[in-house]
Amino acid sequence: MKKIIVLTQILVMAIIPTIAQQFGGPEIISPEIHNDNRVTFRLHAPNSNEVKLMGDWLPTQGWIPGTVNLVKGEKDIWLHTTEALPSGLYTYTFIVDGVKTIDPNNAFVQRDIANISNIFLVEGGQGDYYKVQDVPHGTVTRRWYNSAGNGKARRMSVYTPPGYEEGKEKYPVLYLLHGAGGDEEAWLTLGKATQIFDNLIAEGKMKPMIVIMPNGNVWQQAAPGEGRKGFYKPQFMVPNTMDGKFEETFPDIMRFVESNYRVKTNKANRAIAGLSMGGFHSMHISRYYPNTFDYVGLFSAAILPDQDVSHKVYHNLDETLKRQKENSYKLYWIGMGKTDFLYGSGKTFMAKLDEIGFDYIYRESEGGHVWKNWRLYLTEFLPLLF
Repeated sequence: MKKIIVLTQILVMAIIPTIAQQFGGPEIISPEIHNDNRVTFRLHAPNSNEVKLMGDWLPTQGWIPGTVNLVKGEKDIWLHTTEALPSGLYTYTFIVDGVKTIDPNNAFVQRDIANISNIFLVEGGQGDYYKVQDVPHGTVTRRWYNSAGNGKARRMSVYTPPGYEEGKEKYPVLYLLHGAGGDEEAWLTLGKATQIFDNLIAEGKMKPMIVIMPNGNVWQQAAPGEGRKGFYKPQFMVPNTMDGKFEETFPDIMRFVESNYRVKTNKANRAIAGLSMGGFHSMHISRYYPNTFDYVGLFSAAILPDQDVSHKVYHNLDETLKRQKENSYKLYWIGMGKTDFLYGSGKTFMAKLDEIGFDYIYRESEGGHVWKNWRLYLTEFLPLLF
C-alpha cells in the first residue's frame, strides 16, 4: 500500500508541472509586463536551436513585422525582455526553428485574416481605451438582413450605446467598415471597438450613437465559419472585392438599419468611415450618394490609381466629388501612417481634393498599415462626430 501511495505522489509531482505549463500556470509567465512597461517573453523549448519573437512594435520588414532573437536560459527557457513600450495593444508570435507558433502560456489570441497571434495590453495611456473598464456598457448584436441587391441574407454587427434598450431616444449612426481580408468581426476583435465606444462615451468625449459594422465582402454571407460556406481558410482578397458591388448595394444595409433601429435618418446624423479597403468603400459610397453623409473618415484608405473602374460606381470621380462638396458636409477626415505602403496614393488623392477646394482634416502618424494606427484613428475620429 505504501508503495502505491509513493508511486502516486511521484506521478502527481511529475504531471502537475506539465499541466501547469499547458494551462499557463505559474511555472512560466509569458508575457510578463513589468512596472516600467518593459515586457518579458518566455518559452520552454528544450530541443530547439533558435527561437525568435515577432511583434508589431518591432521595426517592420515591408509587410512583415520585425523579429528579435530570444536567448536560452536556465531550465531550457528562452527569454527576451523589450525596452519600455508605450501604452497600447500589441500582437506577437514565436518562430521556433523556422516554424511560426503562438505562445502556449498566453491564452489570449486573435485571428487576422488567416493568421493567429497572441495579444497583450500595456496600460496607463492610449491602451486604456482598449480594455473593459468600470463604466456603463453598450450592447453588441449580430443581425442578419436581406440584401436584395446581392440575392442573399448577410450578417452585420451592431453596437447600441448604454441605455438604448430601456429608452425611446433616436440616435445618430456611424457605418464603420473593415479592410481587405476582414469581416463584420474585425473592428470588434482586432480594433477593440466596443471598448473604445464604451470608454469614450463614459468620458463624455463621444456622443452616444449606433455603430453598424457590416461585412464588406459581398461574396460572403458572413465571417468565415459563420455563414453557409462553413469553415474554410480566410483569404485576403475574395471574389467581388472592391468591384463596385458593395457600394452599389449599400442602401440595403441602410434600409435595414433605419427600419429596425431608432436612428436619425438625415445626413447630419449619418457618418461613414473605414480602414484600408473600408476607407476605399467609404470614399466611394459617400461620393456616389453625395447627399447622404455629413461625416466621412478614411483610415489608411486604399485609394489606388490603378483601381478597376469598369463599374458605374467608380465613374466620374471628379464630378461626384465636386457634387459632394457642393452639397456640403461637416467633416472629411483622413489618417495615414508615414511608412504606409498607400502613403503615395493617399497624397495623390489629397492633391485632387486640394485642386477642387474640397476641405479635409489630415492626420499623419508614425508607422504603417497596422491596427495600432486604426485604433488610434478611431479614438480621435469619434469625438468629432455629431
